[in-house]
Amino acid sequence: QVQLVESGGGLVQAGGSLRLSCAASGRTFSSYAMGWFRQAPGKERESVAAIDWSGVTTSYTDSVKGRFTISRDNAKNTVYLQMNSLKPEDTAVYYCASARGWAAVRRTYEYDYWGQGTQVTVSS
Repeated sequence: QVQLVESGGGLVQAGGSLRLSCAASGRTFSSYAMGWFRQAPGKERESVAAIDWSGVTTSYTDSVKGRFTISRDNAKNTVYLQMNSLKPEDTAVYYCASARGWAAVRRTYEYDYWGQGTQVTVSS
């Protein structure tokens, strides 16, 4: 089994920044793609960003492109989400997930392990 633990969430003002971290254990981290998802109350879970096994290929949803950056440090078994220019619409629980394969996919069914989530709240 894979264990994923997110951290770094919190309350920030609009325009501020946060860096989320996801520490992984239980599987060869460098062999799998990783992703960040988010879910706001009453809304479906949506993909935010994904990164392939090597960290070379990334993918972002249009609403965060240019503001968020996903990265990974395979030596530390950790994936990050740097969030800049935050907006109130970014408020959600953010989840780290491990994909079933190597590609930077952004569909929920492509992921088989999930973290517990970390709350991000952006005030106006």
